[in-house]
Amino acid sequence: MRKKKILLVSLVLLAAMGAVTYQCNAVIEAAAAGKLYADAGTIPYNKVGILLGTTKKGRRAGHNNPYYDYRIDAAVALLQAGKIKCLVISGDNGHKNYNEPALMRSDLMARGIDSAVIYLDYAGFRTFDSMVRVKEIFGQQSVTVISQPFHNARAIYTANHEGIAAIGFNAQDVTYARGLKTQIREKLARVKVFLDFWLGIEPKFLGEKINIPA
Repeated sequence: MRKKKILLVSLVLLAAMGAVTYQCNAVIEAAAAGKLYADAGTIPYNKVGILLGTTKKGRRAGHNNPYYDYRIDAAVALLQAGKIKCLVISGDNGHKNYNEPALMRSDLMARGIDSAVIYLDYAGFRTFDSMVRVKEIFGQQSVTVISQPFHNARAIYTANHEGIAAIGFNAQDVTYARGLKTQIREKLARVKVFLDFWLGIEPKFLGEKINIPA
């Protein structure tokens, strides 16, 4: 009897977790509806784009992370199309030998992007931090988020919650098989968004404001 009760409780908890996860994901998808673009020719203009960082190296030796490469491609496309004037690169610089923003800037410059239009946010440890900081540190009320579609949707929801008018420019996504672990993590990350807001979590760092000229 005791085993049956434990099994029943476990099933109820799993069902509840599934329902919560589904609802959180549905709310985020709804918030991003009509705000995601894949064509640099049709996306509306924003002065500032925010490129969300990720690691450059993939799991396989000698191969780049395709999420990284595709985000670089997307940022170049937006800048070259004149759909953003400046770019904030927000990523992890948690220790001396790991610096996502600086590496992304280097690769963008290698593609012909002028470093004068690039601003680095070294404290974008999470998407939540990146979106809060683009308003509080970089003074932006509207931005174009640059990442893969699933990531853009979460960033847009977070931005809207913080009073930022955000749209997303979708970098190319990876195949379902190759990106399965990322997609599973994303489902859970979307639940954490609501937990962060409910618990009143703040970014790890804020700091001095950085001016982006008009």
